[in-house]
Amino acid sequence: MSIFNKRNALFGWVAWLAAKRVVKKKARAAVPGTVEGSRKPNRPALVAGVMAAVGALAFWRKSSGGGSDRAGHDHSEH
Repeated sequence: MSIFNKRNALFGWVAWLAAKRVVKKKARAAVPGTVEGSRKPNRPALVAGVMAAVGALAFWRKSSGGGSDRAGHDHSEH
């Protein structure tokens, strides 16, 4: 008997769908959304989003070599 058969494929597919629903529900519960009773977003959520974007930009610039340090540049001349 093979491990890869239709019954096991169906079971795995259903388990995958259930796991995705659980993970999405937990993710929605963990992220602060809107202020109760209004459509206005939470200030901490906005601040966290802006800080994440700034951190990602800083990391991207540093890793891409966008800084002023170049190979062979001597800092002792300044």
